[in-house]
Amino acid sequence: MPKYQMRVDVTPAYLPHQSSPDEGLYVFSYTIAIHNTGTVAAQLIARTWHINDAEGLHEKVRGLGVVGHQPLLKPGESFEYTSGTRLRTPTGTMHGSYFCVAEDGEKFDVDIPMFVLDALSGQDRKLH
Repeated sequence: MPKYQMRVDVTPAYLPHQSSPDEGLYVFSYTIAIHNTGTVAAQLIARTWHINDAEGLHEKVRGLGVVGHQPLLKPGESFEYTSGTRLRTPTGTMHGSYFCVAEDGEKFDVDIPMFVLDALSGQDRKLH
């Protein structure tokens, strides 16, 4: 088992009551569960997101922690949070990475796999 490893599960959802399609506003939430599947405790320090709409508009978002937290996850522990984003189109994608520091000082990145934001499908999906 790798020493430094996290698994990321994502469940996106379209929020029709907060959206205004006539005005080009589509609001999505995404719930993320981060699981420490490694053998060393590690802290999530920062995040980077790449948000893309269907017209090719790309937004890069960087920041410390997630929803105001920098969780320290021991092996086997998880942290879950919900956040959101807005698009000008009914579909788009997101992907990114978390920057983590293990308790032994090792620094590593955790990939957040690409997931689809889709107001047209009417279905929420869990991806990992």
